[in-house]
Amino acid sequence: MEWRKCYLDVILVPVGCLICIGYHVWLWHKVRTQPLTTTIGTNAAGRRLWVSAIMKDNEKKNILAVQTLRNTIMGSTLMATTSILLSSGLAAVISSTYSIKKPLNDAVYGAHGEFMVALKYVALLLVFLFSFLSHSLSIRFINQVNFLINCPPDSLGVVCPEYVSELLEKGLTLNTAGNRLFYGALPLMLWIFGPVLVFLCYVTLVPVLYNLDFVFAAAKGKGKMKPADNYHENDSDCDNNGPVNV
Repeated sequence: MEWRKCYLDVILVPVGCLICIGYHVWLWHKVRTQPLTTTIGTNAAGRRLWVSAIMKDNEKKNILAVQTLRNTIMGSTLMATTSILLSSGLAAVISSTYSIKKPLNDAVYGAHGEFMVALKYVALLLVFLFSFLSHSLSIRFINQVNFLINCPPDSLGVVCPEYVSELLEKGLTLNTAGNRLFYGALPLMLWIFGPVLVFLCYVTLVPVLYNLDFVFAAAKGKGKMKPADNYHENDSDCDNNGPVNV
């Protein structure tokens, strides 16, 4: 049958992946050029203020800093553990001689050859491994922040709020990258049931992420919503012109 040929996998899956990748490239551009229109840029600016306030009044807020960073490390640890467990499961499936795909052959579209099935599992394995790597590096940077944020002021000014903020942003950027890789792997898991579901899932995922990634504010006197950058132009407390390093 024509639907059983691999051209559906060759077309729909790469197109879905390119849609998701293109969205994240555009999001990165927005974060660099208009950071306060995105939740990533807004949160990055807030974290820099938080680090500065913590280090300025360290004697009273050191426990708050440690508890906040501990919660962030626990979240990254959970995601890293989940990613490596899924990677181990996929590696076991790939190396197993038992074929779990045969009962699904008559229920899904796309190719069912040995090469295509192996490609599906290897792609999932790589994505989960990179997600694990990102979360592991994130834990490393946040652990460094956990020590440095409680350092007393030194005469040389080596450990300053700007340096600690930079380390924290690196850690949380890696955390975000690991989460996005994990989210991107979920549609690929549907590839087991055919390429059509992968494409539909990626097309649905992009609008969901858009509503989570961009800051919207209610227009005064109107029931409509529009991006928050329209409201920061005359706000002296929010500078929307300069990029935020994330």
